[in-house]
Amino acid sequence: MDDCVSNGQIHKIVSGAQTGVDRAALDAAIAKGVPIGGWVPKGRAAEDGVIPEQYSMAEMPTSGYRQRTKKNVLDSDGTVIIYFSYLTGGTELTVHFCIQNKQPYVLIDADELSVSRAAKKIDQFIHDKNIQVMNVAGPRASGHPQAYDFTLEVILQTLNLSGTSTDIE
Repeated sequence: MDDCVSNGQIHKIVSGAQTGVDRAALDAAIAKGVPIGGWVPKGRAAEDGVIPEQYSMAEMPTSGYRQRTKKNVLDSDGTVIIYFSYLTGGTELTVHFCIQNKQPYVLIDADELSVSRAAKKIDQFIHDKNIQVMNVAGPRASGHPQAYDFTLEVILQTLNLSGTSTDIE
């Protein structure tokens, strides 16, 4: 995390670069000129094969997703967890790691919130918790094909609301 003073401005977005929610968050950050990062499994593995090089990610020494998920939680100021009706798999594990490590998180149920309401809720989280490095996690595309489009729009709107900063003060 950066040693800089901010009032809830995003300096970086991290994720595990899996298809679905993770990639959409990274793509939104790239579109807005916000630095990206995060940890990925050894071999840059994702459900669609090797994670493309355009995503500048750090590679874990192991090939599993569990340790990558935990490292992304620990290396951020807070985690946005997007899900659809109920938490499952790695998305549920992310919540567990946030609670276990006393890391701030916000839950966004995409089946209950519109894009606009979700972005406002995340913006409030960013400001309340002074989030500068934001981890974004959620289901992969194979389980929720709508995850990418929903997340892309939410994170783009969030970055418009909260402002972004790529300058270290």
